[in-house]
Amino acid sequence: MAELLVELFSEEIPARMQARAADDLQRLACDGLKTAGLSWTSARAFATPRRLALVVDGLPLATPDRVEEVKGPRVGAPEQAVQGFLRKLGEGRTLDDCETRADGKGESWVFVRRVAGTDTASAAVAAIRAAVAQFPWPKSMRWGANRASWVRPLHGVVALLDGRALEGAIELGAGRVAFGDHTRGHRFLAPGAFAVAGFADYRDRLRQAFVVLDPAERRAEVERQARAVAAAQGLVLKDDPGLLDEVAGLVEWPVAHAGTIDAEFMALPPEVLATSMRAHQRYFTLLDQAGSTAPRFVVVANMTTDEAGAANIVAGNERVLRARLSDAKFFWDQDRKARLDSRVPALRERTFYARLGTLEDKVVRLQALAAELAASIPGCSREQAQRAALLAKADLPTGMVGEFPELQGVMGRYYALADGEAPAVAEAVREHYSPLGPGDRCPSAPVSVAVALADKLDTLVGFFAIGEKPTGSKDPFALRRAALGVIRLVVENRLRLGLSAAFDAAHRLYAGQLGDAAGASPAAELGAFFADRLKVALKEQGVRHDLVDAVFAPGGEDDLVRLLARVEALRAFLGGEDGANLLVAFRRGANIVAIEEKKDGRRHDGEVVATDLSAAEEKALDAALRAAAPVVDAALAREDFAAAMAALAGLRAPVDAFFAQVTVNDANPALRANRLRLLSRIRATLGRVADFTRIEG
Repeated sequence: MAELLVELFSEEIPARMQARAADDLQRLACDGLKTAGLSWTSARAFATPRRLALVVDGLPLATPDRVEEVKGPRVGAPEQAVQGFLRKLGEGRTLDDCETRADGKGESWVFVRRVAGTDTASAAVAAIRAAVAQFPWPKSMRWGANRASWVRPLHGVVALLDGRALEGAIELGAGRVAFGDHTRGHRFLAPGAFAVAGFADYRDRLRQAFVVLDPAERRAEVERQARAVAAAQGLVLKDDPGLLDEVAGLVEWPVAHAGTIDAEFMALPPEVLATSMRAHQRYFTLLDQAGSTAPRFVVVANMTTDEAGAANIVAGNERVLRARLSDAKFFWDQDRKARLDSRVPALRERTFYARLGTLEDKVVRLQALAAELAASIPGCSREQAQRAALLAKADLPTGMVGEFPELQGVMGRYYALADGEAPAVAEAVREHYSPLGPGDRCPSAPVSVAVALADKLDTLVGFFAIGEKPTGSKDPFALRRAALGVIRLVVENRLRLGLSAAFDAAHRLYAGQLGDAAGASPAAELGAFFADRLKVALKEQGVRHDLVDAVFAPGGEDDLVRLLARVEALRAFLGGEDGANLLVAFRRGANIVAIEEKKDGRRHDGEVVATDLSAAEEKALDAALRAAAPVVDAALAREDFAAAMAALAGLRAPVDAFFAQVTVNDANPALRANRLRLLSRIRATLGRVADFTRIEG
């Protein structure tokens, strides 16, 4: 078996594109090999800043010849069928090229085609060329007079099969890059070309040339060195997985150094320090033992040097950081010269969305909606919710947020505290964007919850009102994320909030903005949208989607806390023997009623006539249903869903006995109709708890 090694060597590939590019190279090249009829035992792809590499193990050097048979019409079939068969075989074919085969029904024409095996070398060349031609870079470029494009200028291609260079090239238009067995190491530490004989030799010689091929290994080495540098200073590395991934994509031979932050900048908020270092310079933040930002940072160079060279690297990075932080300090000082509330009028110059008004319009809506929501949030001050909503977007026109948009909300909190605003108001300004995702902390402070809910509900209702809804493939306004944020805010804080009423309240606030164009409230559409989002959220917890459907259906339940309690009770009920068996009996009864209603052209949901009950089992079932209904209703009213399920469990025995002993479709029309009404009452009684027709399995 043979090994295929491919390396595409270029100028620096952006770090954010490398992981996807490695996956795409493996997918496209392997698809090409598969199309050629080849199989393999394993395939692995790698990326460094200057190369994409792929190794495919266990390839045959060629596939064996094979025989294909094309069966045609019967001997003696109409001429039209015979001619159609011959056309399918290709021009010039006649029945003389075919043979006959007998089966149990007679003889048929068969064409036998002998197909030569695939040469792996030629298939690999074609697969590499096709992969390069089809490569889905998010952004690419042309260079020189070439018509072909790549993410950065392509300089070399290593293509080895079983240790031998393949014959071929990547055609660029004005030029070409021939396949070969030579690559290069680190740009500065080992720039010379060298030959490789296979993957193991390639990987080992790259390491000797100061290139760590495996991204996971580089990432681990960056983290190891950064933590070691921090420990040497008596400090701790701040966790930042995203930055680790990015830095691993910027260096082929990581070497970590510690730098110093000038004392004059340590008065800046720690978020400003961290963001300035991370966003602009890709430096790691260090913390002291108390968890506060230390006046030190870690920079990872792509170079190993002597002591003097290392000192120059550190000094150069300190000088660049000093300039960055000087800008940040200027913004910090300038922004605090004006109160945060004085910046609110500037929001009228910023469009929220073309048909939904300005950010000032949004702030006006947020104030009213947050105040209304405050009534459903225990401990929430209506006045503080309004004040926080007023200030929520006021930091957007500041210089600091203009420089670092990711600090919106964070800087608003600092400026609000500097202005003497209540701590709860300042925290709400910071937290109202949260939660941004499943891993983000969900606000729990009452004022923060009110403003965060108002912000997300306003966005959802506004975009749904103008028809800008998510599609299967697109969600440009992150409405799914906003809905999941609302769900988390409500559920994690156990808010007794009716979503439909909240949607309607948010929609009324758009009346002045949209006028007649606001249309009817999108509460129904949003309810279905939230049901889908809730299924996604609960699926991660192992909750079946059909149980959510079953609970949503009966009365349009939109109190998420109550809904989840009902789902949990239903799950526990169906997990027991009584629940599982009752579900089977329910389906049997529901199917009988549905079939007979369709046959009769009318519903059988009227009152059961007691005098028409003849069998003991149907009398017992009628009595059990009459006894269970008020118990279920009372339990639901006090939100004791376990008790409601227990009342349903009591129906199992009489239902089982009914189906065992009673014939529903009796010859007596009165008995038949009464028994169908009795079955319909089973459906109605269980339907008080959930729509059991929606439960699967």
